[in-house]
Amino acid sequence: MPSKAPNPVDKHVGSRVRMRRLMVGMSQEKLGEALGLTFQQIQKYEKGTNRIGASRIQQISEILQVPVSFLFEGSPGISGAEHFSTAPSPTYIADFLATAEGLALVRAFTLIPDIKLRRAIVDMVELIGAREEARNG
Repeated sequence: MPSKAPNPVDKHVGSRVRMRRLMVGMSQEKLGEALGLTFQQIQKYEKGTNRIGASRIQQISEILQVPVSFLFEGSPGISGAEHFSTAPSPTYIADFLATAEGLALVRAFTLIPDIKLRRAIVDMVELIGAREEARNG
């Protein structure tokens, strides 16, 4: 019998937990210890394989020092939310920040104090991205 696919909201919340955990430099083991769980359970939460209960979400948000709403930002299919905003949901940003490369890039970028240099880097990356898009599009 094939296993049931994770619910998209559970998967999203799990990826937000992972992203924030990585942002604060916390291991799965440390988060598990703080919650009284194993790192394997944290892995299941982060993959969306296991749902995170309401009280556990509250605990996680306190440990990771974010509001509960942070874990749901950009969540797929939140009914009613689409009616109040015409802007597309930036889930690709959360997906990017949930990767090791994305997080490393953001950390390194924020360490650059020179605003002009940061702007030049953004301009360069935008040019490279536009070139790749033109090549592949």
